[in-house]
Order: sequence, then structure tokens, then C-alpha cells
Amino acid sequence: MTAKYSIKDLERLSGIKAHTIRIWEQRYNLLNPDRTQTNIRLYNDDELKHILNIASLVKAGSKISHVVKLEQGEISKRIQEMVANPVNVDEFFAIQTDNLVIAMLDLDDSRFEKVISTSTLKYGFEETMLNVLIPFLQKVGIMWRTGESSILQEHFISNLIRNKTLVAIDGYSGTAAPDAEKWVLFLPESELHEIGLLFSNYLLRVRGKKVIYFGQNTPIDEIVNFCNEQRPAYILTFITASFSFDGMLDYFGDLSKAIPQTKILAAGGMLYGIESQWSNVTILQDVRDLIRIAGAKNRESSLT
Repeated sequence: MTAKYSIKDLERLSGIKAHTIRIWEQRYNLLNPDRTQTNIRLYNDDELKHILNIASLVKAGSKISHVVKLEQGEISKRIQEMVANPVNVDEFFAIQTDNLVIAMLDLDDSRFEKVISTSTLKYGFEETMLNVLIPFLQKVGIMWRTGESSILQEHFISNLIRNKTLVAIDGYSGTAAPDAEKWVLFLPESELHEIGLLFSNYLLRVRGKKVIYFGQNTPIDEIVNFCNEQRPAYILTFITASFSFDGMLDYFGDLSKAIPQTKILAAGGMLYGIESQWSNVTILQDVRDLIRIAGAKNRESSLT
């Protein structure tokens, strides 16, 4: 198995400081990384999974000197017990997030299903999305950006999340009122990463909004024509990788001028930390920004 994670990667993904991981290696022979010619530690998928499991037990109060003596089967059993009887909700969500990382690395759809179904039964789909799926995607974003997860793993987990979100949307039985606020959701041309837009679709529907979902690869001219005819209250789009920085600024500048009567919401990795230059464009830095704008939900969705 190819070693590809640095010790800093393990720190970011597990929450255990690199200095502590080094001490655990020296004292307990916890991991056995490869080393480059310049003596840089590199870890493989199995070692990442192991440190995630160890971190879950240690954060829950177990002593590292005790945990390192456990067989892998006993570690897995303890983690399952923690999921079933968590000390608190934060511990539950943290363990489930790490379980999703392991499911992705192992291409294990049954593990993914168990995590999502257990979390949804306990706390509902929205809380699962906010506290498990989104933190998981943030962790995996680190791996994707640095090439530490494969395209196959990315497609595997993205399709599972996409399918689960579609089930949640379909399973919501509420309907928007005739005078409900109208929202248009779309991705620009060449933009294909749809999970954030699907999450938004769900969040808005359970808040009683009338959602018109155009999805991926939508031409700007069509959006402009629709908005000028139908006058939606908001449009929402995501930008992840389809523009250069200058191209992105031009895109929102053109859109802002073309539909000045419409409130434009924009989100995505390329927009983090950027302030809007246009009066009718709001840049969302977090999903909770969208929730604050959309307001209180009608009721929690039910899954079919």
C-alpha cells in the first residue's frame, strides 16, 4: 500500500498533534511509517485508519498505554459501543465523521450506510449533514487537494452522499405555500460538483421555500432570462474549480449587472475569505450563513 500521508496530514485528519504522534511511535511502536531520503515520515491508508480509531478512544478518555495493547477487533468493538452509547453528542459526531473517512478509504458502502442511518435515526438528516457529512467533506477536502485520495475514492463517496441527499429530498413530504419565497439553484457551466447545491436544496425545502433546481452546467444567459421573467427572491450557486480568480470576478460582475433586482448568493471553495464587490451579491462562508438567511425550518424531513 502506497505511503502518502505526512505526519501533518495525520494531525489535521485525526486531531492528534504531530508531536504526540511521534511520541506514540517511539514509546509504543504505534505506527511504522516509511521514510523518504530526507527522513520525512510517510504513512499509508491502514496507518491513517489506525490513528483515527486510536484518536477516537483517547479523546473519549481511554489511556494511550491501554489502547495500544488492544487488538484491532477490540478497538473496533469499543468504537461501536461508543457510537451506541456516546458520552455526548460531540463525541458521537466526531466518531461518525472518522468512520466515514474509513468507509471512503475502504470503498465500504455498508459502513457508509450504517453511519448515515444511525446518525439520521438519532438526530435527523439535517443534523447529520451539518455535523457529520460536512465535517467529513472538509477533512476529505484536505486529502483531495493534496492528492492523497484517489479519483475512485472521490467518486465512490461523492455518489453515495449524492444518493443519500436525493433520498432525503424525496422523503420530505412538505410542500411550499403558493406565496412561498422562490429560490433558484444552479451551477455555472463546467461546474460539476453538486453536493453543496443538493444540501442547499434540502435545507431550503424543509424551510418552506419554493426551490427551482437547475443543477449542473447551467448557462448564465438562461439564468438571466429566467430571473428577469420570473423574479425569484434569491439565486444560489457554488464555485469550486471552474473559473480562474479573474474569471470568477467577471462572472459575478456580469450576473450582478444583468439581474440587479435579484439577491445572489454564492458559495464554494474558491470564495472562502473573499468579500463581495457587488451590492446584490452575498458570499456565504459557511452553510449556517444560508440557514440564517433562509430562516427556521417547517419540520425535520423523514427518510423513506
